[in-house]
Amino acid sequence: MEVHEGRPEQSWSYREADDAIEENDAVQQIGAAPPVLMVLASEKAWPYTWHTIQDLPEDVFVNCEVDRAWRTVKGDVTAWFSPHGGTDCKPERRVLIGTPGIGKSMAAGSYLLYQLLHCDAKKLQVVFHCFGGGAAYVSDKTTRAVTRCSDEDMCVSELRSLRGHGGNVYIIYDVAKEGTPPLGHFAPTSGWGMIVVPFLKVTNYDEWAKQLQAARVIVNCPDEVDMKAMCAWMTRDETKEKQAECWKEVKKHIYLL
Repeated sequence: MEVHEGRPEQSWSYREADDAIEENDAVQQIGAAPPVLMVLASEKAWPYTWHTIQDLPEDVFVNCEVDRAWRTVKGDVTAWFSPHGGTDCKPERRVLIGTPGIGKSMAAGSYLLYQLLHCDAKKLQVVFHCFGGGAAYVSDKTTRAVTRCSDEDMCVSELRSLRGHGGNVYIIYDVAKEGTPPLGHFAPTSGWGMIVVPFLKVTNYDEWAKQLQAARVIVNCPDEVDMKAMCAWMTRDETKEKQAECWKEVKKHIYLL
């Protein structure tokens, strides 16, 4: 495996199937091969690391499954802002569902944040990234300012303020506690987009999804090649012996799952 800095020359290829987007392995790529894995680095880390005492990695790993989730949201946002959609066009509400073995995907929330922040600020003014309703980071793209909400009351106040000012808002709701659906006041106002990034227990979100007519986005767990690339990146400064030892340990856990 080789490491290249910057954006990949070739991205993954997808196709539409049964109202969903899936990877298209049949497409013959011309030129450079698509990446095995992309790594997003940030000097200030990512929001999910700012309010936890856990020792979490500062890099975000993006494989084709995480990117596919973004492609789905990107399609929603593109349709939302399309001049052909009319005034009645509303953004889709989504629930991101992982398959057994993937656990809680912090990469998905961070990657969605990264991509939404790069959307046209004239069309999407605010990205509201919250964690269980008790903490949130509100990115105002027009003023290039970030507001930190440290508790539920501040989150509610900020939501009311945004509703009063108008504009387009997209909410990324990272569930902080397993089995806990979004709080009632986080139900998006008409004209706002929203995606929930929960734990695996899908049934806890069924009622919420029905009320808001939220569609599911299924994200499959990383395969062995993805995991090997992650391991290689995390041990890139280690000796070959340490790298081999790390991969041996990771591979053991893969087979246990």
